[in-house]
Amino acid sequence: MTAIKTGQLRTNIPHSRPTLGSEEARRVAEVIRSGHLAPGDLLQSFEQTFAEKVGEGSAAGVSSGTAALHLVLIAMGVGPADEVIIPSYVCTALLNAVRYVGARPVLADIDPETHNMDPADAKKRMTRRTKAMIVPHMFGLPADMERLTRLNVPIIEDCAQAVGSSYAGKPVGTFGRAAIFSFYATKVMTTGEGGMVVSGSKKFIERIKNLRNYDEKREYKIRYNYKMTDIAAALGLVQLKKLETFIRNRRRIARHYDDFLKDLNLKLPPADPGHIYFRYVAGLDANSTTLIQHLQKKGIMCAKPVYKPLHRYLKQKGFANTDTVWRNSISLPIYPGLTRGDADRVLSTFVKCLQGVGR
Repeated sequence: MTAIKTGQLRTNIPHSRPTLGSEEARRVAEVIRSGHLAPGDLLQSFEQTFAEKVGEGSAAGVSSGTAALHLVLIAMGVGPADEVIIPSYVCTALLNAVRYVGARPVLADIDPETHNMDPADAKKRMTRRTKAMIVPHMFGLPADMERLTRLNVPIIEDCAQAVGSSYAGKPVGTFGRAAIFSFYATKVMTTGEGGMVVSGSKKFIERIKNLRNYDEKREYKIRYNYKMTDIAAALGLVQLKKLETFIRNRRRIARHYDDFLKDLNLKLPPADPGHIYFRYVAGLDANSTTLIQHLQKKGIMCAKPVYKPLHRYLKQKGFANTDTVWRNSISLPIYPGLTRGDADRVLSTFVKCLQGVGR
């Protein structure tokens, strides 16, 4: 067998990684020992604590962020005669949720600086059938809520990547008719799988809670199996206590990246005070695919931050900003547990590969 030189093998640095510890393990074990795994007191506690943290009135825990979107659209009365505006530069969960209720998704282009929905382009795509607008805060950077709210279309805030972010000093999730959050394994905080709906209207949240569980109802109508378990809620309560630390670490890593990369010919993430850096997204002046492939071979698991824009799935044209941003963007590893040594390895490898492939 060939001898391996010291330092020859290096572990990959993942694109994202959940930050879990002994407290999460202990709380989940307590739930298991209790024998009560279904939604119960822990879920109610998580909902109340989360609503207080976000700064909104009421909350309902559900099985995923997509389930949250689906239920919000139903609760708003969105149906087959309606149109819902969503950005093209986003994952397919939004497209799926709109189609689940039979509505027509209308795609909008993005602001090339923020990667969020462009209010001017969204306005151009509004019609008499526009019933709602789903507004993601992409990669933890708040969208332009001042201009978007002036469009006078009911807004669903998609905070799947932005829990803890703020716009003009106010928490995201408090600007629209309702907001949804995702707690998937790679999100800002995690419950394994899970999501949350928040709203200033208690009646609206009661509607969501009625829809998320189909059993033991006095009258029949279509409802869903979108419940969050007490196991997930136990995880969520611990993660929520750590949220400020998570965000502080993300911002610290982002500042380190900024300082190292500022003199290169790159478009760095906007230095917005509300940005929580769910992703650290840099823009090149050419297609990022080759660079990503080189970095992955070196064990740095970079990626395009959006796998594929929605208009490309739907074979639509007219989204120039989305096309350019998608083609040229690269997302570097960033998560609270990323060590300074690993961050330095990301940066040094990134610069070497950047110089090697050219731009």
